[in-house]
Amino acid sequence: MRKPLMAGNWKMNKTLTESIPLIKELINLVGTYQDTETVICPPFTSLWVARELIQDTNILLGAQNLYFQKEGAYTGEISARMLQNIGCSYVILGHSERRGYFQESSAEVAQKVQEALIFNLKPIICVGEKLREREAGKAQDIVREETEAIFTVLKPAEVDRVVFAYEPIWAIGTGKAATPRDANEMIQYLRSLLVHKYGERVAEDTRILYGGSVNPENIKALMAESDIDGALVGGASLQAESFARIVKFKEKE
Repeated sequence: MRKPLMAGNWKMNKTLTESIPLIKELINLVGTYQDTETVICPPFTSLWVARELIQDTNILLGAQNLYFQKEGAYTGEISARMLQNIGCSYVILGHSERRGYFQESSAEVAQKVQEALIFNLKPIICVGEKLREREAGKAQDIVREETEAIFTVLKPAEVDRVVFAYEPIWAIGTGKAATPRDANEMIQYLRSLLVHKYGERVAEDTRILYGGSVNPENIKALMAESDIDGALVGGASLQAESFARIVKFKEKE
């Protein structure tokens, strides 16, 4: 049975001083909640204070990116070792904003995944198509290319340490989410790729999230689908009350 996972991606939002009250409120709402695995991914500048605040709670810490070198003259970059040392459990890799704005290739994302695993970080690996690619009937081709790039570095024994996230780029930050059925169909396809590469048991144990305009109003319908194991949440994670409602999707409101 795959435990649901909700990860809040704060993106480039919240200063350190703004992070503190948000985290404290979130702790009050879901700090002891166990039915869902809860992860917050603040900006780098807030990781330390977040780690201090969420100690002795059920909330885990994640980062939004890393660089694939261990150390050296890479001004402005952050290594997996640094994230491990500060207390991160997870790291988001291959987000469409990294692939789009910063021209990260699938090969570079794979290198980052490899480095994260070396330092016992669990990567949340994002894949997904643009609107024009979906309209051209190429959505599965894009997801396959991005996913199979990860397979080149991912050993069978490591698959249980990664999470995939299907994020259709046309749904991120637009308010236009994929329908639960559309999201589930693509996640089923992604899982079929895992079956082909690593076998049915491994594929069935791997969590695959949906991301793209997830909110408290659509989370229950998404989670009712057979293969959606949680969500990578953007804007709705910037308010404790809305993110808590997503985390506690099983409860009646």
